[in-house]
Amino acid sequence: MSPPESSINNNYSNKGRAWEIRFTWIDPAKSPSQFAPSPANLSKAAALDAPDLVCLSHLRWNFVYQRPQHLLGRCAKNRRVFFIEEPVFNAATDWWLDVSIHETGVWVIVPHLSEGISEQTVQTAQQAMLDDLFQSAEISQYILWYYTPMAVSFTNHLKPLAVVYDCMDELSAFQGAHPDLKANETQLLKRANVVFTGGHSLYEAKQHQHPNIHAFPSSIEKEHFAAARNISKAPADQKDIPHPRLGFFGVIDERMDIELLGGIAEARPDWHLVIIGPVVKIDQATLPTHPNIHYLGGKSYQELPAYLGGWDIAMLPFAINESTKFISPTKTPEYLAAGKPVISTPIRDVVRPYGENGLVRIASNVEEFVAAAEAILGESSEVRAKWLGEVDAFLADNSWDNTWGEMLELIESAIEGRKAKADDRLKVLS
Repeated sequence: MSPPESSINNNYSNKGRAWEIRFTWIDPAKSPSQFAPSPANLSKAAALDAPDLVCLSHLRWNFVYQRPQHLLGRCAKNRRVFFIEEPVFNAATDWWLDVSIHETGVWVIVPHLSEGISEQTVQTAQQAMLDDLFQSAEISQYILWYYTPMAVSFTNHLKPLAVVYDCMDELSAFQGAHPDLKANETQLLKRANVVFTGGHSLYEAKQHQHPNIHAFPSSIEKEHFAAARNISKAPADQKDIPHPRLGFFGVIDERMDIELLGGIAEARPDWHLVIIGPVVKIDQATLPTHPNIHYLGGKSYQELPAYLGGWDIAMLPFAINESTKFISPTKTPEYLAAGKPVISTPIRDVVRPYGENGLVRIASNVEEFVAAAEAILGESSEVRAKWLGEVDAFLADNSWDNTWGEMLELIESAIEGRKAKADDRLKVLS
């Protein structure tokens, strides 16, 4: 495809098909032409030496900054990365692929389809649009990286160098999960060359379902969150909230223990609960509205340390239900890196290793939660300093850079293994 003259709002005609590719946000400083290698310092020849990575995700790139952004942002430093989201449905009858480049260098691809079309049409359209993308971007040597098993239905025809399944969560346990999700995951596990899990409990649940599966719990950017230890300027919407402050950031959905939240606020009206994050999949009217609970909405990843720095305690008030059975909250090491004492409900991947190592206090109900918070607020500076030293020692080798490096080694090994098997088959045939 010839790159359009301008780098904004250019459309790619696909010769008679019912949609177009629209470039809605391109940074010319990072990408001199429309589907050039993402990293500004990487020549096209060098990029072609490294296979592209094509990710199929149920998560929106610009929703919450979490595991996919940490990993694929690092991946984009050395190759082109295409992050393909689930469709957005519009009242309009025209279809298009929205293409933008994120500041990390990741290409974010969003299919736009019309409302009311059948599920089969949605699958057919996504496959055809994906094929168009591959042709226009000249994607030929590539790795397929799945976050959602639902994408199997329109990607089975592709021939990647390797298939990666990064299983962040047990998606089938989430509210509104598609009835075909488990069956699709079974297909994906058969096709995958390497599988990663977002935590140890999820690894234990799936370890016998694949011969090449590895646990990669949540990592951290220590320097980013450690900045919370020296924050001097409070965010405008938090500075007037009285202390002590107990805070939470993250998605507020069916995993949140709403009764626990309300119970803590009611038990200690002199404490203030700061809740940061978007509300999804639950009715906002069901959230407790005590005057000492402060919902501040979503904040960017860059803003989080400033809020954390003003908390006395960080919380993980998760419900104990099917949707939290296998979660491994990224917030746990992030809170700790910020130097904040943490209280969590007994989530398995928090209890082990953080609770067992005395780094996080575990509470199962309002009474235990309040007692744990009172103990933390009453700690001496010597006790807090000793705990913080243990936290820093525990987190010393924890980083997204290390995690990505280990993952990449496993992917490259899987590619080499496939090549060796193919060579062996050719030798037998010859």
